[in-house]
Amino acid sequence: MKLITVAGPPSSGKTAVITKALRFLHSEGLRVGVLKFDCLVSRDAEVFQAEGIPVLTGLSGNFCPDHFFITNIEDCFAWGSRHGLDLLISESAGLCNRCAPHIRGFYAVCVLDNLSGVETPRKIGPMLKTADLVVVTKGDIVSQAEREVFAFRIRQVNAKARILFVNGITGQGAWEVSRLWKKAPEDAPLTGGRLRFSVPSAVCSYCFGQTKIGEDFQSGTIRKMTIPD
Repeated sequence: MKLITVAGPPSSGKTAVITKALRFLHSEGLRVGVLKFDCLVSRDAEVFQAEGIPVLTGLSGNFCPDHFFITNIEDCFAWGSRHGLDLLISESAGLCNRCAPHIRGFYAVCVLDNLSGVETPRKIGPMLKTADLVVVTKGDIVSQAEREVFAFRIRQVNAKARILFVNGITGQGAWEVSRLWKKAPEDAPLTGGRLRFSVPSAVCSYCFGQTKIGEDFQSGTIRKMTIPD
């Protein structure tokens, strides 16, 4: 079974891109499924179920989404295997732009919104820097010059990734995405495998529910700014 990780900022159009691309693969007889990782709430399962695509949703709550993803991906992969899937898509929202949900040996995708500003690629961390494919949405709303500048900014961060513009409403460009997903590698080891980049690290008193402010209440991993006099 192929596993593809799809990540990107909230509301960048990940679900629309996935749905449009999977329609082509589903129509070709491939058995496809989706893992939806989010933080507090998600109704995207309804979108995939309406397409006849099995979906599994996991909400991390007050737990780091990346840590939640890593500690659950093996069980989710086993779920896909039990359902006899040929292709499993893992969708994860980059809630802090530092998320790193890409795994070595598995195809990695980052979805960005062209309306988010030309400087956005510089603000996105490992989920863009380590991606194999960068999908840009809402490019139809901006000018050709803005699309070119946005693509240039992406290449400054990740020069090796393929860049495709996809219209999440009409589906234009989704066929090309489906071709790349169909050729994605498989049989890479998951258990014992490695992430492409380390996840955010923080084990402090606030991680464990502390709400009081002040040095007396701060412990664990603490990073202080250098404030000039």
